[in-house]
Amino acid sequence: MTATRRPTLLVLDAEPRPRLGRLTGRTTIEYTDASTLPERLPHADVLLVWDFTSHAVRDAWPGDGPRPRWVHTASAGVDHLLCPELVASDTVVTNARGIFDEPIAEYVAALVLSMAKDLPRSWELQGRREWRHRETLRVAGSRACVVGSGPIGRAIVRSLKAIGVHSALVGRVARVGVHGPEDLDRLLARADWVIAAAPLTEETRGMFDARRFGVMQPSARFVNVGRGQLVVEDALVDALRRRWIAGAALDVFDREPLAGDDPLWDVPGLIVSPHMSGDTVGWRDALSEQFVKSYDLWEAGRRLPHVVDKRRGYVPGA
Repeated sequence: MTATRRPTLLVLDAEPRPRLGRLTGRTTIEYTDASTLPERLPHADVLLVWDFTSHAVRDAWPGDGPRPRWVHTASAGVDHLLCPELVASDTVVTNARGIFDEPIAEYVAALVLSMAKDLPRSWELQGRREWRHRETLRVAGSRACVVGSGPIGRAIVRSLKAIGVHSALVGRVARVGVHGPEDLDRLLARADWVIAAAPLTEETRGMFDARRFGVMQPSARFVNVGRGQLVVEDALVDALRRRWIAGAALDVFDREPLAGDDPLWDVPGLIVSPHMSGDTVGWRDALSEQFVKSYDLWEAGRRLPHVVDKRRGYVPGA
């Protein structure tokens, strides 16, 4: 009797590796990096993009031969892997929707409180042993414009509500509880806090440019926890230096990691963090567990969760 061939699971590697012990004996697990991915893709049934900072999939996918039937990325964003050939294929793409929502929302709330209460300045003065009394801002009753109506954006609204911030949520299309893009400028002009949490698509790329920063109040503060390419970084730097806005915090950047000599490190009023807003203790284990549960469904021929609309670039309804 001929033995049934085990599916081949190809993992685009990053350290530490995912915990896939529950798949032992059920699948052949192979690890690859950017250099070997093109030659290994034709032999894989499933591709796990564990290194979600890599663009290797987007570069390798257009090659010759068969392609995996399912690609899962251990991230919320999928712009790093989508290319025309993958979009046009029958391959199912899923993402790590649900893992990062609440951690990112907590991070945004922490940034809002930190900027309102001038905590970075307090730490700076403490380091100099300098006693300088200041007044700070009330958070309760302030207004936020949250751009991106997916699970992360909705979690941010809930988190801000808990500290008394009134939020307007902006999405791709208007619906109950969500404003459409046509309302964005009006909402920006009224907001004390502008939070970017949108996916990166052709419509959102560079949406926060000089004109949009010019629309904001001089007292407004801007936070980006979406994708770095949502922001024209030079325009943000100019807005901060000209004091068109009062401050900003970036957790994502056009190019990562941020080079040591990048001028963004020294911009007055800008808080820089290294793409860590969603990464809480145990996050990699949660990503592994999510993938293994999805693999169970795939193996059983059942519908996968969090299927990305490849033409839109995100999970429908997000």
